[in-house]
Amino acid sequence: MLEAILLTIATASTPLLLAGMGELVVERSGVLNLGVEGMMLMGAVSGFAAAQMTGSAWLGVFAALIVGALFSLLFAFLTLTLVTNQVATGLALTLLGTGLSGMLGESYVGRPGLRLGSLHIPGLTDLPLVGHLLFGEDPLFYISIILVVAVSWFLFRTRAGLTLRSIGDNHGSAHALGIPVIGIRYLAVLFGGACAGLAGAQLTLVYTPQWVENMSAGRGWIALALVVFASWRPWRVFAGAYLFGAITIAQLNIQALSMPDMTFLPGPIYWLLATVKAIPSQFLSSLPYLATVVVLVLISRNRRLTMMNTPASLGRAFVPDR
Repeated sequence: MLEAILLTIATASTPLLLAGMGELVVERSGVLNLGVEGMMLMGAVSGFAAAQMTGSAWLGVFAALIVGALFSLLFAFLTLTLVTNQVATGLALTLLGTGLSGMLGESYVGRPGLRLGSLHIPGLTDLPLVGHLLFGEDPLFYISIILVVAVSWFLFRTRAGLTLRSIGDNHGSAHALGIPVIGIRYLAVLFGGACAGLAGAQLTLVYTPQWVENMSAGRGWIALALVVFASWRPWRVFAGAYLFGAITIAQLNIQALSMPDMTFLPGPIYWLLATVKAIPSQFLSSLPYLATVVVLVLISRNRRLTMMNTPASLGRAFVPDR
């Protein structure tokens, strides 16, 4: 049972980690993209549709990545070229993605989808407890882990990463040094959109292989909160994604508990579970989002630490030579 719970937590955490890592790179460049939810939904519906039409889940993943990147390109054009307000444009992108994905996916509702195959290494996958978790997960799980390592190395161990961070901290000085601020921010936004598209593909091709309108269920907003929660650090995003994934799975398992089968537990633990079980399921379903709010409130109390880690140019428009 423990192995099954751990596998479920890993699957539930993967879309948060993928989207969060993409948004971290975007915000490190000084751009605030609130359209993650919309890009995830567009990636989810395009991945599902492409897999249905081609019969290949991998082509669905590729389609979701491309659509997520193209959708983010719209945001980049509006905010970086036309210099529109980043907050308003990001919110508009989420609304557009929500409505457009619902319209495009209307004919796919209720249709069974393709599942992206899981890794299987004879001898290793069958190991007790850790076998399936380490050697039997879906490819997007491993991609998300590799992404954490790669982004951490890129940001803090390479010259290009230093350049990206310098743009996020002071785009005016970076421009004065001859760094192409707009071009690099375009690449960062495209990367973030591709990651959000992959997160959407994970929802429809791994987590629940079907299409349901608004199936991201606020995960894009949680991914945005994760970046702040992590103080713009990749490994903290990893920890936060799995923390929120565990909270999500915990509330689902609590709702499914059958208390007569739990009588073997010690009295205090049984009483605690029975008390939680009596809480309305609607409240339990809100726990991941409630946890997000609580974490953000706790972080905001230390304003000095928050300001030290926040990219100084985050959300600020940049126009060369103005």
